[in-house]
Amino acid sequence: MTREELLRLPVITDLVTAGKALGIGRTRAFELARRGEFPVPVLRVGSTWRVPTAQLLTLLGIN
Repeated sequence: MTREELLRLPVITDLVTAGKALGIGRTRAFELARRGEFPVPVLRVGSTWRVPTAQLLTLLGIN
């Protein structure tokens, strides 16, 4: 993903998009989230996983 695409993400994004931003595939992203090892904190909302975009951007060094 480009810097511009990352900056246009909503406040909370889905796990697949966060994984894409980090170069992690879909299956691996879900594995890491289930084990509590995803590189940034994830939120479980019902049956979906959500990632706070601010923490994702911080990890990537984007202000």
